[in-house]
Amino acid sequence: MKKQFLIAGALSLCLSAGTVIAQDAPQMLRQDDMKAIGQAMGQLGAIAKGQKAYDPVVVEGALSSIATHATDFPTHFPEDSKTGNDSEASPAIWENMDDFTARSEKLASDANALLADLPADQAAVGQAMRTLGANCGACHEIYRVKN
Repeated sequence: MKKQFLIAGALSLCLSAGTVIAQDAPQMLRQDDMKAIGQAMGQLGAIAKGQKAYDPVVVEGALSSIATHATDFPTHFPEDSKTGNDSEASPAIWENMDDFTARSEKLASDANALLADLPADQAAVGQAMRTLGANCGACHEIYRVKN
């Protein structure tokens, strides 16, 4: 009998942990998207600053990553994910979801436009960074909370 209670207790604990993990999943996915965008911006920034040599394959990969992750990003903000541990997502996101989504779509659109006319040298990558960075900065100003 005691063994059955232990098994039931362990099962209950596992199910509860699964619920907590599932609730954190959107936050983890959006953090993954932001990390990928940040890494791609870092690659472009290194080229723009002359820290890395211009490489069209790297530029194309970084812009593709930005476009993909910016498109995916707004899908990770369901109503039940407004709060979370160490979340930098502002409540303003859920209050202005249409604007938030439009800003993410603009970043993706700008990255796709740059892919269609790939920056051909360090200076062009620098200009691309200014375009993309303006999108990022404007969105972060409104929709990111610094912890």
